[in-house]
Amino acid sequence: MRRPGQWVDLHIPLSIRSIVCLNLPSFSGGLNPWGTPNKKKLHSRDLTPPYVDDGLIEVVGFRDAWHGLVLLASNGHGTRLAQASRIRFEFNKGAADHTFMRVDGEPWKQPLPMDDDTVVVEISYFGQVSMLANPHCRSKSVHEPSSPYIPEDDDDDSYEEEDFDEKGEERKKLGAAHTFRLPEGFDISHLS
Repeated sequence: MRRPGQWVDLHIPLSIRSIVCLNLPSFSGGLNPWGTPNKKKLHSRDLTPPYVDDGLIEVVGFRDAWHGLVLLASNGHGTRLAQASRIRFEFNKGAADHTFMRVDGEPWKQPLPMDDDTVVVEISYFGQVSMLANPHCRSKSVHEPSSPYIPEDDDDDSYEEEDFDEKGEERKKLGAAHTFRLPEGFDISHLS
């Protein structure tokens, strides 16, 4: 869901085998799967710079584990699929009877339908909590005057160190990842 009330089907290339949904520019030990797209790419794909408190979730795909290794390079990133305020995965009957999922580092085995049913997993930005960050933190706020570095050249997603203001506070308060809470009236007894 790019805008409230407007669901849009997202075409996922058949080569994508893993999907990561992010609200922070840090994943799995500090890697940045979204990367730093240049202004031209942001404009042509209708993307915005990633902020922790903009209400958007960055959706990134990977072909395989080798594709994930590109994150170890300074300008490496996954395949940017979309930015959305909500994302819904609909699983239909297929060859597999389960898939593996993870939220905030916590894994679970998600059963998949064995008949004509559909299993729906929806992720949305619920709210925010305060967090402390040092001046070199790559998480940026939409309310913070210093914005993340966005290259203007045509070199796809080159990354350079930002010039940080060392005179500022040692720790800055930024909006952070949403807190997880089940909706009121949700019956968890049917979950395994």
